[in-house]
Amino acid sequence: MWIAIGIGGGVILLLIILALVSYNRFVKLNTKADEAFSTMDIYLVKRWELIPKLVDSVKGYMSHEKNTLKEIADLRNRSYDGLSDSDKIRTNTALSKSLGQVVAVAEDYPDLKSSENFLQLSEMLFQVEDEIAQSRKYYNGVIRMYNTAIITFPGVLFARSFGFRPREMYEAEPLQRSDVAVKL
Repeated sequence: MWIAIGIGGGVILLLIILALVSYNRFVKLNTKADEAFSTMDIYLVKRWELIPKLVDSVKGYMSHEKNTLKEIADLRNRSYDGLSDSDKIRTNTALSKSLGQVVAVAEDYPDLKSSENFLQLSEMLFQVEDEIAQSRKYYNGVIRMYNTAIITFPGVLFARSFGFRPREMYEAEPLQRSDVAVKL
C-alpha cells in the first residue's frame, strides 16, 4: 500500500515538474516569437513610411497606372498601429505585391528610372525588403520552434490548458513566389 502511494505521489510530482518545465518553455518561446515579430515589425513600419514617398515620386510619370497607385494608397492609408499581427502580415503581403508592380512598371519610364529621387527611394525600398526577408526568416524559425513545442509530446499535454495556441507564420503569397505580371 505504501509503495502504491509512493509511486502515485512520484507520478504526480513528475507530472507537476513536467508541466512547469513545459510552461516555462512555452513562455520563453512565446516571448522570443514576440521579439521576432517586433524586429520584423520595425522593418515593416520602415517600408510603411517609405511608401508615400515612393508613390509621390512615381505619380507624375505613371499616368496610366492609377489603379496600382490607388491600391497602394488604400492599403497604406490604413492605421498601422490599429492592425493585429495577422492583419499586419496580410496587409504587408498585399503591399509587397503592389510595390513589385510599381517597380516593374517603372521599367517602362526611362525618365523615372533616371530620376535621382526615384533611384534613392528604390534603393531604400530594396534594402528594407531585404531586411524584411531576413527578419521574416528569423520570425518564421521562432514560430516553427514555438508551434512544434506546443504540438509535440509532452507540450501537447499542457499547451491548451495554459492558453498557448499555434501562431501564424509569415508566408509568401503564391503571387509573390512567381514573377510579377503587370496588367495595364
